[in-house]
Amino acid sequence: MIPAMSGSAVSSHRRGGPSGKHSAKGSGRGAGGGRGAAGGSVSVAVLRFGRFAVMGALAVLILVAGVWGSWGSAQHVMLTKGRERGTVEVTGCAGGRCAGPYTPLSAGSTARARVVLDQSVAVREGRTYTVVLKPGGDRAVRSGPAGVLYAWVPFGGALLLASVVVAGGLGRVRAGWVLAGSGVALLTAAFVTV
Repeated sequence: MIPAMSGSAVSSHRRGGPSGKHSAKGSGRGAGGGRGAAGGSVSVAVLRFGRFAVMGALAVLILVAGVWGSWGSAQHVMLTKGRERGTVEVTGCAGGRCAGPYTPLSAGSTARARVVLDQSVAVREGRTYTVVLKPGGDRAVRSGPAGVLYAWVPFGGALLLASVVVAGGLGRVRAGWVLAGSGVALLTAAFVTV
């Protein structure tokens, strides 16, 4: 004769079966969830790298544009060997340009009745400036420390703009402050000197 199972044993046996299935399903879901988390972390890393690459390229582009904008005048002021150097007494300004007679200071340079400078905060009517003549024409740029600093003003502005991209877009706050400080120092020195 087979002894009858107690009610509590039967109920626990019945509960054990389904709970085992649920635990198996739960473990399956956990494994799938792990794969989803791994895929999510990869996509986050890809997005982070993409943002870093785009912001880095933008910062470099801004700085290169600043150097390019400054070099057009800076090359004449900084690389003066073989160039005509002299002084210009500015007699009048109109249409964004100033002009006046040119007196040579370097050997081989000839006097000119009129040379032209771009009108800016670095050039004022009635004053005399040391200049370097651009090759093949009557255009001149200011020379000396004031001319060098003023030629690099576009690069100073680029440093300020790039500092925002570096600090905000790349999260490099310290590097951003260094760029901003350099830009402010360059712009301040230029406007104080001129």
